[in-house]
Amino acid sequence: MAECARPRAELSDWADERSQLPVDPEFGPGWHLGVLPLTDGSTAVSLVISHYLLDGLGLVVALLDALQGNTRDLGYPPPRSRTRLQAVLQDARQTARDAPEIARALVATVKQARKQASRRPGTARSPASRPVAPRGSVADHVVVVPGIAISIDADHWDARANALGGNRHTLAAALAAKLGERMGRRRASDGAVTLQLPVSDRAEGDTRAVAVSFARVSVDPTRVATDLRDVRAAINQALTTLRHTPAERQPLWLVPFLPKWALKRMVDAGFTHPDRPVFYSNLGELGSVVNRLDGTDAEYGWARGPRQGVTRQWLERTGGQVNVQSLRIPGKIVITVLAYQPGAENTKSALRELAARTLTEFDLTGQID
Repeated sequence: MAECARPRAELSDWADERSQLPVDPEFGPGWHLGVLPLTDGSTAVSLVISHYLLDGLGLVVALLDALQGNTRDLGYPPPRSRTRLQAVLQDARQTARDAPEIARALVATVKQARKQASRRPGTARSPASRPVAPRGSVADHVVVVPGIAISIDADHWDARANALGGNRHTLAAALAAKLGERMGRRRASDGAVTLQLPVSDRAEGDTRAVAVSFARVSVDPTRVATDLRDVRAAINQALTTLRHTPAERQPLWLVPFLPKWALKRMVDAGFTHPDRPVFYSNLGELGSVVNRLDGTDAEYGWARGPRQGVTRQWLERTGGQVNVQSLRIPGKIVITVLAYQPGAENTKSALRELAARTLTEFDLTGQID
């Protein structure tokens, strides 16, 4: 609980500060809550959680459970209910039972790596897309990637989506593609923008931490502000292909055995794809329950996926990022943008101006914080 109230204009800065307070999914705390009184009489609540514990939809389900008083048996023994020897023996027996799956995962991972290598022969990283910052410079400092939140009237949003031949979801994807274009993320080969879309695999009663697959969509950003039909068709085709493609989940069995440096390289690889994809996630409608933490409707709410401990050197080396998330609360569409472009003015004010120009292209207006 913050001791002093802050102006509404500093809410975004407070959210940044909260996002950088450490979370540790292994030893805890894996999440933390913060409450901030604002000088206009309102109150802000922040929940920061490690993505290793829950994905976006999983968090929505967990919030619903908490607000409704539901509990789930996750199958874990109570804290400190086992001695260290008991824990080691039980975990060893479980590992032995999992050995066949682990072996299959190892084989599948090798095959998958060879397949990906064959798809990307000679993928030399261009200097334009992968600038390298000098060692020992200011680029080594930890930075917070600039982030903004856009709130748009839901009826206005739906009307524009229909007028452009799409729906509420394809309009958000198109906006993400246009933002990607403005931040230099068009492919050199054909000028398209690659959207990476997480698709939830979470079923009723699913307690997995991360239950998502990923679809990739190529979008021509020059047309999306006036016609959504191509975007809609491309997304539908990508989702259809994903449904008919066997999920490659076996490598997940290897995660507990990988050293931290290997996991870090795996994560970094996702940010250094030569297509420089724009990450777009749609959390859908949160409904009235999640929007009523204290029993009354919240005026505003958003979700975003920041990283902790990111250095300017890493951002420059990986070519930056554009991360867009959308959700719907009663009466509003809320879109958050986290973005960094190497060599550009990477500030919230610059990102707000870019977002405002992009909204204008779609004949949209909204509150940008």
